[in-house]
Amino acid sequence: MSFSNTVLHISIENSLKHLRTSYIDLLYVHFWDFDTSIPELMHALHSFVMAHKVFISYGISDTPAWVVSTANQYARDNALTPFSVYQGLWNVTDRSFERDIIPMARYEGMALAPWSVLAEGKIRTDAEEEIRIKNDEVGRTTFTPWLRTGNEKAVCKVLESVAEEVGAKSVRSVAIAYVFHKAQYVFPIIGGRKIEHLVSNLEALDIALTDAHLQAIDDAVPFNPGFPHSMLVRLSFLSMD
Repeated sequence: MSFSNTVLHISIENSLKHLRTSYIDLLYVHFWDFDTSIPELMHALHSFVMAHKVFISYGISDTPAWVVSTANQYARDNALTPFSVYQGLWNVTDRSFERDIIPMARYEGMALAPWSVLAEGKIRTDAEEEIRIKNDEVGRTTFTPWLRTGNEKAVCKVLESVAEEVGAKSVRSVAIAYVFHKAQYVFPIIGGRKIEHLVSNLEALDIALTDAHLQAIDDAVPFNPGFPHSMLVRLSFLSMD
């Protein structure tokens, strides 16, 4: 995969043709190729905006935070259009998104469009899982096995407890509400194959989680922010002594 000027122009022209339109509202750059230079990428993308082929702005997904921040700074320094939204993996069972992506997006004023918010269908209660196994309704996953790990079950237990406290009908609703409450400008990418999936997705909009709820979910499984974040947290506590 390449994001060179030539490849991008061919790609967008093909997309416009297939979509039978003259412009795209939001254009995403998927996966950083570690080959195309940031100047070439940002100038190519800006040319689409100037040509009115991209109407609003563009986003980027599954790319290191430093690349996005550097690209946006280059855009600002050269009167180009910066990225306005970041798309990436984030859910209650995998919070690595919180290490660098969320702080970067907050600094850049970018919206977040997390995918796999329901952890590839692993957000379920033990009772729901038993019924699905009994009825041979094991679902499909892309990256991991369908059966949950111990950590995933632990998180779901807490989600079930929180759901009872807030009166939610589904643990999936709470999992979606979690990402809404953890950061600003969050627009999760979610889907569903059944009416009940749509209902639980919409229920998330009416759920109000407290700081205690968020902390309980966070504490379900230890999260290591990694270096240097873990060291800086320890130093901040020492400085308060």
